Amino acid sequence: MIKTAFYLKDQKITRFKMTGHADFATEGLDIVCAGVSALAINTVNSLERFTPQVPQVQSDNVNGGYLEVTGVGMDEKSQLLLAAFQNGIIDIAERYDQYIEVKMFEI
Repeated sequence: MIKTAFYLKDQKITRFKMTGHADFATEGLDIVCAGVSALAINTVNSLERFTPQVPQVQSDNVNGGYLEVTGVGMDEKSQLLLAAFQNGIIDIAERYDQYIEVKMFEI
């Protein structure tokens, strides 16, 4: 299962973390993993290209799947990209709830 956590302060996303694997299908055919990965990679790339603050990214695909993004901007562009990412992840989780879990934490 992919476990996704969004950390919010004053209704703004300050960071997010994803761990695990979907295990929906075999590697290369796992549409849940592919969808989540595409959203996450696009979000990180977009934050790096289109916002003034470059986020810090830690990842480890080998040992259980891990992505943590911190140091995101609180500016409007950064938050819009993060909200779009959160929306996409929630949409996938609603359809494939046995393969992905989404939690929100107020900090």
